[in-house]
Amino acid sequence: MKFDNQNKKTGMKRITSAFINTCRGLLWMSENEAAFRQEVILFSTLAVVSLFLEVTGLERLMLISALLLVLLTETLNTAIEAVVDRIGLEFHELSGLAKDLGSAAVFISLIIAVSVWSGILCF
Repeated sequence: MKFDNQNKKTGMKRITSAFINTCRGLLWMSENEAAFRQEVILFSTLAVVSLFLEVTGLERLMLISALLLVLLTETLNTAIEAVVDRIGLEFHELSGLAKDLGSAAVFISLIIAVSVWSGILCF
């Protein structure tokens, strides 16, 4: 199968389109995913807290990046769930596994965030 590149957007049109799609996705997540809303509140709160901590710029970057990783993973988990639900709502072992693995990825990202924050603040 050959991909047709002739109709693809390029330059500023591509960048603008990508930005609009990103905004649409983030808006959908904020309106429909309670976990994402909670993680955005956590991110916002801790990002502000990080500004008042006596840490280096690199440590602050690590603290904020660890929080962004949680948002990234939650977004990918939601994308997996959307694709699985698009395929069908009836129970299938692999569909359940895909959703469970996405959830596990979010949990691992939370462990990473807690570890980074604990490591920087306690050592």
